[in-house]
Amino acid sequence: MKIGKFGERNKVSIDTIRHYIDMGLIVPEKKGGQYVFDERCQEDLELIIEFKGMGFSLSEIKTILLFNHFGHLTEYEQNSYYQSLFSDKFTKIEEEIEQLTAMKENLRLKKELLASKSEAPEILTGVDLKHLELLRCVKCKGTLTLHEGSIHRNQIIQGSLICDCGEQYTIDSGIIIAGEPFKPIGPASVSPLVTDYIQGTDSAYLENLHKGLHWAKRKLAQFELQQKVLLELGSGVGFTLRNIYPSLPENCLYIAVDHNLERHRLLKSLIDRTGSGSKVLFICADFLNIPLMNHSIDLVIDHSGTSNYSFTHTNFLLDDVDVLLKKDSQLLGSYIVFENFSSKSLIEAKYRDGFKVDHIKKKLGALGFHLLEERKSGYAEKPGRYENFFVPGEKISGYSYWGKRWG
Repeated sequence: MKIGKFGERNKVSIDTIRHYIDMGLIVPEKKGGQYVFDERCQEDLELIIEFKGMGFSLSEIKTILLFNHFGHLTEYEQNSYYQSLFSDKFTKIEEEIEQLTAMKENLRLKKELLASKSEAPEILTGVDLKHLELLRCVKCKGTLTLHEGSIHRNQIIQGSLICDCGEQYTIDSGIIIAGEPFKPIGPASVSPLVTDYIQGTDSAYLENLHKGLHWAKRKLAQFELQQKVLLELGSGVGFTLRNIYPSLPENCLYIAVDHNLERHRLLKSLIDRTGSGSKVLFICADFLNIPLMNHSIDLVIDHSGTSNYSFTHTNFLLDDVDVLLKKDSQLLGSYIVFENFSSKSLIEAKYRDGFKVDHIKKKLGALGFHLLEERKSGYAEKPGRYENFFVPGEKISGYSYWGKRWG
């Protein structure tokens, strides 16, 4: 009987039969380049199907077949062997059932917990009135006055902030908008963005990012956050904010800046569900258009801002926003660095200094930052759907920097 007929007779695919042959579970005769299956093959296949139905693995079944073929067991020996075999398997399956039952109960409880959280009301937060003192006009650095504001629990939800020079900034759903925001794009919730990012990003790049976030959290734990003002340049979908938000004290202010209004709305809705979003101030603005008072920032978090800025600028981003930082401020930064540039590189030659460790360290030193600790990640060599700024043949890594100015 040839393989096609053998598979059809037993309702088993040809690929499966070939796999069994490769494992030595079935040993057909080969004639003229084709397998021929006899009754012994049929008996072996029936045993395989029977034992698979009792939960035995193919490697376990192979051992059983070897006992049958090599031992030529007597009925007594066979009976004794199978009793021991089935008894052990029965005990193992009972244990697995107990484990699966416990897993099922844990999953049920987790589903109920997540369902209760998803039904939790979103508490809309805005710009806390006490934070108005930190805001300044970008053009003249004048103070801003609230006009036609909607205030709830000392937080501005809607309104306009106007300077005497005529400049006006909108507060929309608790987000300060300075200038023309990026046009709304993307899906209707934050979670799919994160899911898509993970699925569309190279595993090596994700591992580097993951380790970098853990490193940053540990460094941040060394910083006294009480009554401090933190500024994140380029919050994106909030990987950094999500990770450190639980550790932020209530009297700390985290200012998240991004030019993409839609992403800000999505990230803010996530924070609002925690019920304590008042310690985060969302500003939708370009990096050079942030309406903040000079020398007001204690710690700048630069986990994507400078690198994204360097794709299209020769100047160093922190040079341009340095006026916002205190003389004794600290820096928690993470930068994309290239080990090499391909002849087909997407980075124009005039921008490449921004992706070199030595250049980055030199610029930070010129700004008065003293290195406290640094780390460099492993290399990533495969571009992803969202990390499409490098090409095959280029190697990139992440450079993390923890530094302080002494005032």
